[in-house]
Parts: sequence; structure tokens; C-alpha cells
Amino acid sequence: MTTRIQRSALLPYPAQALYDLVNDVASYPQFLPWCSASEILEASETHMLASLEVARGGIGQRFVTRNVLLPGQRIEMNLQEGPFTSLNGIWEFKALGDKACKISLDLTFDYAGPLVRATLGPLFNQAANTMVDAFCQRAKQLYG
Repeated sequence: MTTRIQRSALLPYPAQALYDLVNDVASYPQFLPWCSASEILEASETHMLASLEVARGGIGQRFVTRNVLLPGQRIEMNLQEGPFTSLNGIWEFKALGDKACKISLDLTFDYAGPLVRATLGPLFNQAANTMVDAFCQRAKQLYG
């Protein structure tokens, strides 16, 4: 069963600033409560291979995504390995003048079996549903 989560927000910050924030995978454990570890495995101007560990209450799973980067505008995430049969996401950053933007996340995923769904499902669903809010809060902390 495929789960799809779509969220967006309007923010009083430039699109590039929000793109930089979302693309700073190494900082995720500092402000995403469900992210216990992150690692950039490969990186270039247009691609990134990143690992995230999602954990809460002793239950944790690691997954790796290959991200296609369009700086300042878009990040496409595609599962490389992890507890899903599929995971695809798109972050979009649309400038609204010089000092505001709309950020959007469209995420679809399927768990790799009923056991994974039962153990990881509640945590990952909550994380995915609150991700845009978490980045909005982080932007407010960093940019005022």
C-alpha cells in the first residue's frame, strides 16, 4: 500500500535559503527529533547520495537516497536502499519575490512488508507529516 504525503508552506525567506537548509543533510540530527544520524556518502553540485537513520524508542532503520539537485529550486529523492520497496520525494522551492518563498514536499513510499510497516510505520509517517513544519521552525531559528 503506497502512502503519499504532500505538504507546503509560505515562508518569509528567499528560496535559496530554504533550499540550502533542506540540502544540509549533515545537520538533520540537530533539529529533526526522529533523525538519529545522517551522512553524506557522495556529493556534487547536481547529485547527492545520503544516508539517514530514523529512530525512536529503540526502534530504528537506516535508508539511503540518491538526490538529484537543481540548486535553489528542487531536490528529487529516490530510494537506493532501506526498509521500503519504494520511496520517492520532491522538494520544490518557489521564489515569491526576493524575500519569500513557497516550499513543497511531495513524498510517496511503500514499506517492505507488514512487519516493517508495523514497527517503522508510525514513526516514519509522523516524521514525514511533520517534516515541512520542522524545516519552517529551523528556518525561523537560523534566519530570524
